[in-house]
Amino acid sequence: MPLARAWSVALIGIEGRLIEIEADIGAGLPGTKLVGLPDAGLREAKDRVRAAVRNSGEKWPETAVTLGLSPANLPKVGSAYDLAIAVAVLAASGCVPATRLLGTVLLGELALDGRVRPVRGVLPALLAARTIGYRRAVVPVDSLCEGALVDGIEVAGAGRLAEVIGWLRGEQELVPPDPPDLAMPPPAPDLADVIGQPEARWAVEVAAAGGHHLLMTGPPGVGKTMLAKRLPGLLPPLTDEDALQVTAVHSVDGSLQPSAPLLRVPPFVAPHHSISIAALVGGGSGLAMPGAISKAHRGVLFLDEAAEFGGERLESLRTVLEDGEVRIARARGVVRYPARFQFVLATNPCPCAPPRDADCCCTPAARRRYLTRLSGPLLDRVDLRVRMRPMTAMSVHDVGEPEPTATVRDRVLQARERAAKRWAERGWQVNAEVPGPVLRRDYALPAGVTRLLDRSLDRGAITARGADRCLRVAWTLADLAEADQPDADHVAAALEFRDRRAA
Repeated sequence: MPLARAWSVALIGIEGRLIEIEADIGAGLPGTKLVGLPDAGLREAKDRVRAAVRNSGEKWPETAVTLGLSPANLPKVGSAYDLAIAVAVLAASGCVPATRLLGTVLLGELALDGRVRPVRGVLPALLAARTIGYRRAVVPVDSLCEGALVDGIEVAGAGRLAEVIGWLRGEQELVPPDPPDLAMPPPAPDLADVIGQPEARWAVEVAAAGGHHLLMTGPPGVGKTMLAKRLPGLLPPLTDEDALQVTAVHSVDGSLQPSAPLLRVPPFVAPHHSISIAALVGGGSGLAMPGAISKAHRGVLFLDEAAEFGGERLESLRTVLEDGEVRIARARGVVRYPARFQFVLATNPCPCAPPRDADCCCTPAARRRYLTRLSGPLLDRVDLRVRMRPMTAMSVHDVGEPEPTATVRDRVLQARERAAKRWAERGWQVNAEVPGPVLRRDYALPAGVTRLLDRSLDRGAITARGADRCLRVAWTLADLAEADQPDADHVAAALEFRDRRAA
């Protein structure tokens, strides 16, 4: 009874699991049976693969073929197993030797004419294969740029099934990857474009330096969206580890650019307020796909007109803001995606939102009802709140020459370097990631410095979570001031940033 094996990778979120594909050719009527919890798209693979094998000049077995995908209790989703299935059947029927299959993972969807089509998730699949110990992979030729990002594993590309067959027979070599494209990203929008708004510009600088969440409230047209779009330009490039993780999320999502796949610039994601919860947090049928919050990992998630998003969408972010990851439970399993982003919100102060507050025609109840769409528990997780004022002059000479991004970015990078050096042994990059107990226990400030914070806690002006977040902001202000630790003025400024009147 001929039997052969090939290997592929299943993705659960961005975590990969090795899949062993067994092909058994036995006696019986011609037919192909696929077992191992395949989804609807994978169940159709037997028809795609059979046509691809025949159109590649090979013979499909005229007896019963049983294909088993192991582990059998793990759901298999998608068409990335086509290439491994075809090769396993050909090896079992004796058409190709199985020598090169050992230690090799195969990824790719097959067209009916034998072309190898690209699939999602090549990068996280190869990272998982390397971790397991595999040192060779065959991927679609269109995914070679993505596969070349993984060191320690030999990656080769194939445009057609016939090329893989020739490689297994030792008759030809597959396509090697080109060196990764190191093209420079397009320039980010400049802060010099924003006129006035010194308080908001300072809040954006503090947010960039410490990785803090930010809420901007003000009438339309004062620069809330402009400032939010310029925040990524103040952030440093992603580290190698973060770049691979961010790129892996976009690979699973299918939004990766084939030409220059590695994402070095912090992403900026700004969904429309009509977005669904599944599109925001992640979801879908079967195993959940990443949402907007995961695509903003290590970058900025900007919610413009935040009060229009609705309570259900906004409240779904509360746990994510604390944990830095989202866990989506479905009938077939739990999927985890990273979601450590900077949360930036912009909202009008009321429904009518005139240029001047004095011209507002909303009743006090209507204004209160509009702003309470941003709940207290959600705002408690926002470190910085700033109220933006209407512009009174369009001339730069009247409001002062605004600082460009390059000047502000230098200060931000210096502050981040101080924070990274302080937290290097514990693995944190910015002050916003430091747990409150660490700041209160290991980096406790003198009683005279935190007296105002203690008084606010005693009056109920802030919560315990808010006090911890004030300490984080105070450390960021100290880093920007090149101080060794925060003083009373830094703590007072951090408390001022949490003033509810700014919301």
